[in-house]
Amino acid sequence: MKKQLTVAFTTLFSVSLWAQLPSQKEFSQMFSQVVKEVGPAVVTITSAKIVKREGRRFRHQFEDFFGEDFFRFYYDNPDGDMRSTVLGSGVIVDAENGYVLTNNHVVENADEITVLLMDEREFSAEIVGRDSQSEVAVLRIDADDLTAARMGDSDRLGVGEWVLAIGSPFSQNLSHTVTAGIVSAKGRSQVLGGVNYQDFIQTDAAINPGNSGGALVNLEGELVAINTAIATGGFSRGNVGIGFAIPINLAKTIMTDLITEGRVIRAWLGVYIQDVNDGIAKALGLSDREGVVVLRVQDDSPAEDAGIEVEDVIVEFNGAKVRDVAHLKNLVSTTRPGTRVALELIRSGKPKTLRVRLDEFPSEEKVLASSERMSPELGVRVEDITPTYARRLNLDEDKSGVVVAEVSPNSAAARAGIQTGDLITRIGGKDISSRREFQKAVKQQKKGSTILFLVYRPGRGSMFIPVENQ
Repeated sequence: MKKQLTVAFTTLFSVSLWAQLPSQKEFSQMFSQVVKEVGPAVVTITSAKIVKREGRRFRHQFEDFFGEDFFRFYYDNPDGDMRSTVLGSGVIVDAENGYVLTNNHVVENADEITVLLMDEREFSAEIVGRDSQSEVAVLRIDADDLTAARMGDSDRLGVGEWVLAIGSPFSQNLSHTVTAGIVSAKGRSQVLGGVNYQDFIQTDAAINPGNSGGALVNLEGELVAINTAIATGGFSRGNVGIGFAIPINLAKTIMTDLITEGRVIRAWLGVYIQDVNDGIAKALGLSDREGVVVLRVQDDSPAEDAGIEVEDVIVEFNGAKVRDVAHLKNLVSTTRPGTRVALELIRSGKPKTLRVRLDEFPSEEKVLASSERMSPELGVRVEDITPTYARRLNLDEDKSGVVVAEVSPNSAAARAGIQTGDLITRIGGKDISSRREFQKAVKQQKKGSTILFLVYRPGRGSMFIPVENQ
């Protein structure tokens, strides 16, 4: 009897659950309503750059063979300038003032920017501000009767939740293309090279070239992210179900600063940090891999004033659990300078709380709660040897060089075989003993040359690795 009651209850629960789910028709109508509401707020952006060219130098070799009339026949203005265009998307976020949110790479270095609305109206746009560090840019158009997207809360967006992507993939003729998918993951970092503040939402809603800057919306019709990048397979430029978008909460903070201040105001902690892996957790006696470990404390920084030390593990920032390096960078950068925050640490295996007053990011020479920047030429980030690294790599006390802390996928260093944990001891005939010497040696190498690295790899010994300096 008890078993029969259990089966009956389970069946009743299942029927009740299915009764609460929308029907196929209702689900379809929900999608249509979102597109109807958000569509007019999405725009197509065409950025043009005028490229100067020296026609005569390019033409000499062809005229000698084909004759002087060759270029005049095929080109109206063979000695004139070339016009290079970039296609992207954007989202109107302020109808009254004509503000449009998009990606930095869509409008970077543009001489002319044109915005095409859903109703076929076309306007010239000006750049209000752009931030290459987060890939956010704000445009302004002078137009009436605009429709703005409603802002959502990207922090509340859940993995597995349905989302729609709206933009202009591949061509202006495909403007306002709508694709559907789910949120595949949140908090993705190390997606784009040269972008220091990454906290991407990953989605399998189809995103393709031209979708950059477009809208990612939830089923309530709220803008939850700005589509930015895709991961592709092989030589394909098309979507393979892995797209990335900037959370709207981060984009709003950047946008507000660009509009009101003309620049992005970021706070500064002043520590070099690294994710905690199994080896570090074991070496420091940690019970798990939560938080980030401090590699170095910047001189005259808020971190130094507060008493943060090397090998401290930061596990909580002002009440928020710290997931990884990228997460702490974003937590710090979106906090206003002058704010006093509580840092929860683990020092020598014991919990400790410090109060830190954050300062404004001072200059490009100092790094905000981050590891050293990735070398753009090679796609490798290095760190000085610390006691933690020495123990982890089992290095002798007299061993010198710099430790490879990160290698960007598909970079010159990755293709050459440089790996995380390698110790670079020599570059192009010069011994290396610090990050400063590494950076100086790399800058002295000619573009297009092959740089010979002498690398010590624990367990294998030393080896030469040639790396193309792109």
